[in-house]
Amino acid sequence: MQSIDKPDRARQLARAIASDLTLYHEKEIVEGIENDTLFTVMKDHIEEGRALFKSRVTPEIYELNLYDRAIVDVMIKSKGHVKSKIW
Repeated sequence: MQSIDKPDRARQLARAIASDLTLYHEKEIVEGIENDTLFTVMKDHIEEGRALFKSRVTPEIYELNLYDRAIVDVMIKSKGHVKSKIW
């Protein structure tokens, strides 16, 4: 399989991975936001997604931090309604 070398396509992949994390780990995400432990609770899942993303894109695309942005935009912003000390 050829590595993704287009930012738009890589952004779609990153957002799809983040969306899957949100879908399959809803309870952990909510609890992590409520307790300000999100990145501790989700560390393994986020890193697994990061490894998948990195394996599918070129090194130049990986360096654009599209995956990290997708985590914030998709996984965290979608939970803005959750009560938290951090917002």
